[in-house]
Amino acid sequence: MSTDTRTPEPVPAEDPRAARAPTTFAEEALRLGGKGAEEIRRTGAVDAADDQVESLFAAKHQTTASPVHRAVWEADVPADVWSIPPRPLPAGAETVMQDSLAVVRRHRPAGTLLDADGKIPERVLRELADAGYWGLLVGREYGGAGAPFSRFAPFITRMATVDPTVAGLASVHGCIGAVDPVQTFGTDEQKRRWLPELASGRRLSAFALTEPCAGSDLTALRTTAVRDGGEYVVTGEKLFITNVLPGRTIGLVCLIDSRPSVLVVDLPPAETPEFRLKRYGILALKHCHNYGILFDGFRVPVPNQLDPGDGDGLTIAYHGLNRGRVALCASAAGTMRLMMADMIPWARFRRTYGQAIATRELVRRRLGHLAGLIVGCDALVEWCAGLLDEGYRGEMECIVAKIFGSEALKEAAIELHMKTHGGRSFLKGHLFGDNVHEFLAPCIYEGEGEMLGMAFFKSLVKQHGRRFFEPMGKAMQAAGIRRPNFANWAHLWALKGPLWDYARWYAGLKLWPTRRPHLPPLPRDLRGHAEFAAHHLRRMAGEISGTMRKHQLKLADRQCRMAELSARVQSLVVILSTSLYAGRHEDELIRKAADGLCRTLTRQFTGARVSDRDLRDLTELGAAVAEGQGDLTEGVESPPILMAYKA
Repeated sequence: MSTDTRTPEPVPAEDPRAARAPTTFAEEALRLGGKGAEEIRRTGAVDAADDQVESLFAAKHQTTASPVHRAVWEADVPADVWSIPPRPLPAGAETVMQDSLAVVRRHRPAGTLLDADGKIPERVLRELADAGYWGLLVGREYGGAGAPFSRFAPFITRMATVDPTVAGLASVHGCIGAVDPVQTFGTDEQKRRWLPELASGRRLSAFALTEPCAGSDLTALRTTAVRDGGEYVVTGEKLFITNVLPGRTIGLVCLIDSRPSVLVVDLPPAETPEFRLKRYGILALKHCHNYGILFDGFRVPVPNQLDPGDGDGLTIAYHGLNRGRVALCASAAGTMRLMMADMIPWARFRRTYGQAIATRELVRRRLGHLAGLIVGCDALVEWCAGLLDEGYRGEMECIVAKIFGSEALKEAAIELHMKTHGGRSFLKGHLFGDNVHEFLAPCIYEGEGEMLGMAFFKSLVKQHGRRFFEPMGKAMQAAGIRRPNFANWAHLWALKGPLWDYARWYAGLKLWPTRRPHLPPLPRDLRGHAEFAAHHLRRMAGEISGTMRKHQLKLADRQCRMAELSARVQSLVVILSTSLYAGRHEDELIRKAADGLCRTLTRQFTGARVSDRDLRDLTELGAAVAEGQGDLTEGVESPPILMAYKA
């Protein structure tokens, strides 16, 4: 957050409410909190972009109608929006998926999946193109497979069990690359021009958003495009752009007339003085191309600009991120299956004090907990992908999937996988040793976790703040009240209207009986978890509102409190999603894994200690995993044991 505390420029006396003055309670809070005019302007730009994205969706699919928002503020948990079955696959799409898997399965054992530089080679990318891999999310009318996202996302999990990098490239190309922006915001002519090329894989794509000084703060963009006749002249620098090479197509976020905009750019087949790549050493993403881009007078035709309607380039950027966040969670679920397939044979092989470590409680606990993390990711992927297919914006739900998936992958890598393998985990050729940075980097991809958690919190409280606290802020401003004193009758009188509205809402929260959630039939333990989550999601409304009431105009500076509240709501969302998902499965191991994860998250939420029953059930689950029960690792190849010894 900016620390600019310069005094805003004075406005003319005849216009004390000039255009630069704050227009919302959030902006007024920043002003009264001592923030500078620049930070207020940038915050307003982000809020405006968010509102513009909302306007793209029907009212019934906007944030205020989303499952999480309804669960917290309306105590409403309808089963039809928490349990959405995947849509059917169009004819031929399953063949594309199977053929794509076959390409990677053929190259991996042959040692040809990577080139001499450790990158996925052009030969493999072309074979995937021939299989139809790059067009899975492109409409059939443009040569793609037209797969619904609810089928694409779990396929990413399957691909990640073979190779996580190839799985990630499908997300980069189809979710956050040029495919989604063109399909969503392109004109008919733009779709005809680019989508067949993107579907066929003749042009792979990336999205160029991040800059050296613009990451979580996208209002700090500096790359500009200045119109010169029928072209834009682009100057600036991009950083950490995955999948960029000469000859590829990127969605470029830049400033046009000081307004964020998106140009679809066909990069030239080789670097030029106007377009160059900035190469650097990066430990994550090492098997794909991740570079900076330098533009110096690079020309792009004016018809390449996407039209976001009433929005701007940030509208386009925010729209595409949700699919990428779900795909990240899906890839995490597949990668953790690889870890499990690596842990099981090692736990059976490795002996200490005459016994295989698969018989040890600590190792069994790790396997049991890993099973729970996998099932939790599977649940979030199916649910969030279904919401997106149904037309929901899904902002909060997809943030939960991204944060949980990335944090689960990090925990699995460090606490479960590495510690079970001990010193061998640091050997070259070991799944952990070769990929530790790949396992940690998703905590940053698609938005750093705690920053996203605050974005989740902001989306959750936005409507409540506008309904109750914005009128109060405006009344305070009109009355010249900086901080209300409710023992002062003058303050009470000035705020009587907003206070009365808020008091009625608060009384209803405390006095009206909470409606029981409309849950489908569930096993007893899973029903208990679902009811716990639904009940406490509703209780969070009072706690969140109380925090807003307590900190008032200083809430924007209470990042730690916002992050803590956000994390607690997210835990409840994962519990509810996971319990409902597992309840639809007949596989007893999936149900037990979900039960174990829900118990763990419940203890974290309540602060309770782990019970003997919790430990017993989790270690029994781990024993079942070690024995090969269930299908969590079905079809997943186990890596070889390194430095094996004679028993």
